[in-house]
Amino acid sequence: MSTSRGSENNMQDVRVPFLQIYRINALRVLGAAAFGLLAVTSPPVMPLFIRTILEAMGTLAIFVAIVGRCWSLFYIGGRKNSELVDFGPYSICRNPLYFFSLIGIAGIGAQTGSLVCMAVFVVATYLAFDTAMRGEEAYLGSRYGEAFDDYKRSVPRLLPDPSLWRECEDIPLRSVRAVGSLRDGIVFLGAWLAIEVVRLAQASGLLPVFWTLPL
Repeated sequence: MSTSRGSENNMQDVRVPFLQIYRINALRVLGAAAFGLLAVTSPPVMPLFIRTILEAMGTLAIFVAIVGRCWSLFYIGGRKNSELVDFGPYSICRNPLYFFSLIGIAGIGAQTGSLVCMAVFVVATYLAFDTAMRGEEAYLGSRYGEAFDDYKRSVPRLLPDPSLWRECEDIPLRSVRAVGSLRDGIVFLGAWLAIEVVRLAQASGLLPVFWTLPL
C-alpha cells in the first residue's frame, strides 16, 4: 500500500525554496569557475583509446543522469514540499535527484579528458549538495516528525538500495508538473556541448592554452 505521509500538514514551505535557490546558485558559481579554467587549459596527454573510452563513459553517464532525473521527477512532480514521497525511486534512496545529478557531473568531468578534473567536479558538487541535503532533512524532520525519522532510518540518503523498492499502488504518477522540471536535465547536455565548443576554439587558436590538465 502506498504511504504518502504528511499531506495534510499545512506548514508553509519557507526553508526548502531557499535551499533550492542556494543549491542552484552554488552550482552556477562552480560551473562558471570550472568552465573558466577549462577555457585556458588543454586535456592531459594520454593514449587515444583511453581518452575515447573515458569520453564514451562520460557521455553514457550524462544520458543516465538525464533519464534518471526524469524518472525521479515523474514520481515527485506536483508532490514536492507538500507530501513525504516514499515510493518509487524515493523508496530506495532519499535523494535520487541528487544521486543522478552527481552521475551527470561525473560524466561532464569525464568529457574534459582528465580524471583529476572529474574527481574535483564530483567532490565540489557533492559538498554543495551535502549542505542542501542537511538543510532539507532538518526541514522535513520538523514538518513530518516521526514519519520522516522512520523514513530516514530505513532508506539510504544517497546510494540506492534496490532491495527496498516499493511502488505506489493507489496514487497515479503526476507527470504534468514534472515535465516542466525536465529542463534541468538539459543543463548536462549544454555543459557537454560547451566543453566541445571550448576544445574546438582552442584547436583553431581562438582561445589560448596556458596549462595542460593533470591526468
